[in-house]
Amino acid sequence: MKKLASLEYWLRGPVPGIAPLLQPAAHALLQARKDVNALMEGFPEERLWDRPAGVASPGFHLQHLTGVLDRMLTYARGEALSPSQFDYLKAEGKPAADSASALVHRFNQQIDSALEEIGRTPEGSLTAVRNVGRDLIPSTVGGVLFHAAEHTQRHTGQLLVTVRVLHPPPLLEDEG
Repeated sequence: MKKLASLEYWLRGPVPGIAPLLQPAAHALLQARKDVNALMEGFPEERLWDRPAGVASPGFHLQHLTGVLDRMLTYARGEALSPSQFDYLKAEGKPAADSASALVHRFNQQIDSALEEIGRTPEGSLTAVRNVGRDLIPSTVGGVLFHAAEHTQRHTGQLLVTVRVLHPPPLLEDEG
């Protein structure tokens, strides 16, 4: 049997402190954190803002992963975005002085915040209406939290492809 740590998070059992209906969201966020950290290890700083074939840069994805989680958690609480959140949104994708490790560190902190927030969310509140965006599009607490996890996974996948194009892993002996 595989060691538990080598399994994807959804196969490791319940995340302590998370309600049963929110386990899939917690598993997705934990998996994204594991994947992003492994992927960005040793990534060359000079490629952080490169956009191969015009796709979004690794730097954008790292900024966006952090920002979108923050925004979705705000909506899940029933709050409007703050001016600083709008400023962060406007800056996403613009090259910054931040290193890759600093961006990954902020993403990890945001995952921790998201898991704490999800842990405080009672299952009975999942169908409560929450408005999203400036147009106040109706959703629910559950819808916003699941979108946060799904969107995180989507950008993790996009980051994976972009990083592999910019910094391919070395070939194994039997592949060459």
